[in-house]
Amino acid sequence: MNLFRKKIEPRCAYCEKGSQINDTEVACVKKGIVAAEHHCGAFRYDPFKRVPPRPVKLETKKLKQEDFSLT
Repeated sequence: MNLFRKKIEPRCAYCEKGSQINDTEVACVKKGIVAAEHHCGAFRYDPFKRVPPRPVKLETKKLKQEDFSLT
């Protein structure tokens, strides 16, 4: 099982050289305060800073008893 993708889109939000200030800004060691979507040539991926998207919630109100039948 591969835990981390090989080709990750570079973003300062999950670079080892940056520290998250708020949802939209990162304090970068190289560039100063930049947007979280920004990236530069010094990007180094830190998997512990990346927050995966939340799983989709199951909507049980739309399900019927027939959905659970094999016939």
